[in-house]
Amino acid sequence: MIILAFIFFIVFIMLAFNKRQLVLKKNIQILELNQEKNILNAQLEIQENTFKKISQEIHDNISLSLTLAKLHLNTLSLVESANGNKQIESSVDLISKALQDLNDISKSLDSDVIEHQGLIHALENEAELIRKAGIHQVTLSIEGTALYMDSSKELLIFRMIQEACNNILKHAEASIININLHYEPNTLSIQVCDNGKGFDLQEAEHQRATKRSAGIKNIQKRASLMNARIAISSSPACGTIISLHIPIETTNENGPGN
Repeated sequence: MIILAFIFFIVFIMLAFNKRQLVLKKNIQILELNQEKNILNAQLEIQENTFKKISQEIHDNISLSLTLAKLHLNTLSLVESANGNKQIESSVDLISKALQDLNDISKSLDSDVIEHQGLIHALENEAELIRKAGIHQVTLSIEGTALYMDSSKELLIFRMIQEACNNILKHAEASIININLHYEPNTLSIQVCDNGKGFDLQEAEHQRATKRSAGIKNIQKRASLMNARIAISSSPACGTIISLHIPIETTNENGPGN
């Protein structure tokens, strides 16, 4: 009986030790995950601050300089030939277009647009900015009733879609980009599709250092912060579909500013 009791005691100690080891290992994994998320949050905050600084620089310096140039041309005493006048008028038009383009880029980089105008309006601006280049046909479709979220979460979603579009512009050689948002009571499903050259997913997995893979990795990092599911479907000559399924908690159904 003493030997059996001793054996049971040893077994109990071993089981308790193993249980403690499992709990400790789980706690370490949670700490590592939290640390990764904190680091990622810090990286994203630095990135957003950089975007905001660039946006402010464009607005305060480049935009101001072009505005002054346009003002000087408009107030110039025109004594030159008719051809010279046409050239000046053309210069004014070009500067006006440059001003508008710079303002659009500034809005695209500035995270305050999300807070003040909301995700959908920011996406409409982004789609229009891509269309202006005259290379891509861009459609933005909204299904269901839009559920407005915390601005920081909407900013993450906007940056993911923006990253997906940038990947298309740089690598896909596409002519069509479709962005679809489908709102359900507790989920936002997003698809970003193109008709480009596509790519081999397995090959891209082995070549994570490529720029395309870096863009996808940025999307995956942001998705992990929201516990979102991401799926990528692509093959050579068949385009690419990036799908996101994001759990959402509503804030104000009337949208920003209401």
